[in-house]
Amino acid sequence: MVMAETGQRLDATQPVGNGLAGWRRIADFIALMKPRPMSVVTFTALAGLLAAPVTPPLSLAAASLAMLCIALGGGGAAVLNMWFERDLDRQMARTLARPLPAGRVAPGEALLFALILIVGSVSAMAVWVNATAAAMLALTIFFYGVVYTMWLKRVTALNVVIGGGLASILTPLTGWVAATSSLSLDAIVLFAFMVPWTPPHVWSQALVRGAEYARAGVPMMPVVAGSRATRWMILGFTILHAGLALLPSALGLAGPWWLATATVGGLVLIALALQLARVADPVDERRLAWRYYRINSLYVVALFLVLILEGASGVARVSPALLGLSG
Repeated sequence: MVMAETGQRLDATQPVGNGLAGWRRIADFIALMKPRPMSVVTFTALAGLLAAPVTPPLSLAAASLAMLCIALGGGGAAVLNMWFERDLDRQMARTLARPLPAGRVAPGEALLFALILIVGSVSAMAVWVNATAAAMLALTIFFYGVVYTMWLKRVTALNVVIGGGLASILTPLTGWVAATSSLSLDAIVLFAFMVPWTPPHVWSQALVRGAEYARAGVPMMPVVAGSRATRWMILGFTILHAGLALLPSALGLAGPWWLATATVGGLVLIALALQLARVADPVDERRLAWRYYRINSLYVVALFLVLILEGASGVARVSPALLGLSG
């Protein structure tokens, strides 16, 4: 829905110029791919690709193609998520204006678009990058689009612990495998902190959207366990992922920049999570939950950015001892 220059509301039922209608259609299909979350997903995959210890490094053409496949595959998983959750989106204020619940894109169109993106990206990864990376990309899409979206999200409050956490680590691992053609222990250790990072990230937002999730019948943790229990679980998971973020430096997988970022960022997040856990006023809870959510988002982007910079500058070198344990 957009506003005309006169200030009159313009909706999908009103006739518009062919040019405007065409651009609106394109914008709607792009929106189905969730550009903002998918840009973060692509960024984490890029960090995995650039952090991989390969000599010679992947060519620019191959790396670009791998990243394009990951971006399109992630976008396809997002479209599949929107297609399946269109009934829930109609019941939540923040998602009501999305293309599917608003009726601007038909469900069949969205499903076809998702399948084209998914099949095309996985096939291109297999043909032009390597088969292992294609398998990892397919597994990532499956975990987010099927295991999390179609199963866990609607049946258990542990949805983001199981499906969301695994999907989060699979994305940078896909980038790593695109560069190395194999999955190794060092890669899993390097990105293990993503598994416990995901639940508090989602739960902090769910504390703010709890009423909407309850109305839609989605068993998010604040709905099932209550806000107080959720806030303390956020603290527990924050301590766990802050600790795991220090492991790469201890094992030689990351350098001093990573160690400094993980240490400072982890301590800040633990302090914020503790403050959130101890809050009593609902208004303060909402404010602190949003603050935790925003800073947690910046924290993980900063970690991956440091990983990229360390790899590009040669600051970090993967420990030979740990590489000996790699599969």
